Order: sequence, then C-alpha cells, then structure tokens
Amino acid sequence: MVIYVMTQAENELAQIIWEEEPVPSGKLVKLAAERLGWKKSTTYTVLRKICENGIFQNKDTVVSSLMSREEYARRKGENYLEENYNGSLSGFVAAFLEHKKLKRKEIEELAKLIEDYRED
Repeated sequence: MVIYVMTQAENELAQIIWEEEPVPSGKLVKLAAERLGWKKSTTYTVLRKICENGIFQNKDTVVSSLMSREEYARRKGENYLEENYNGSLSGFVAAFLEHKKLKRKEIEELAKLIEDYRED
C-alpha cells in the first residue's frame, strides 16, 4: 500500500491539526501564523495538499483528520519497508544493526515485542 509522504512543511501543519482537531480553518490559520510564521495563503495551500492526499479533510470550514498520527506513521513505515526491503522487517533490522549495537535492555524489549506478536 502506497501512502503519500508529507513534506516537512506539510508535516508541521499536520502536527498542529492532530493536536487541535477538530479545528476551524480560521483558527488553524492563526495557529500556523503563531507557530510557523505562515501567511494565510501558505496555510491554505499546504492544507489543500494534505487534504487531497486523504490524510485530512476540510469540511464546512472545520479541519479534522481522516487518519490518526499513529496510523499515518504505521502506513509510512510499512511503505518504507516495502520500497526498501521488499517488505522484510528482518531485513530492515539486520541493515539497521550493522552500524548500531543494542543495549541489553533494548534486546530484552525487542524479544518481548517479538514474543507478544508471534504467529503460532
């Protein structure tokens, strides 16, 4: 499943929406001006793009998510694995660990996760 990967600017606006939703679009413009230094036109341009890609909606001038922050991150991670490691989680972990040593606590936490999600 391919998911749209937001740009840095889109992600910054998305974080505000996820924190404040549902948020009237006028309030979103004010928040983007305060937090990001954006003009109204910039906010609406970026908002339109992330709405077109199915992550958010602007319905009756109220902006809300169609996908939670966690769902977006999960789908983006799955897409990354598919594109870069043929969907292989173990291939990703092996590549990651080539340049990083794990602490004992991290190994124990990973082992517990694996056991909790084991298919029998």
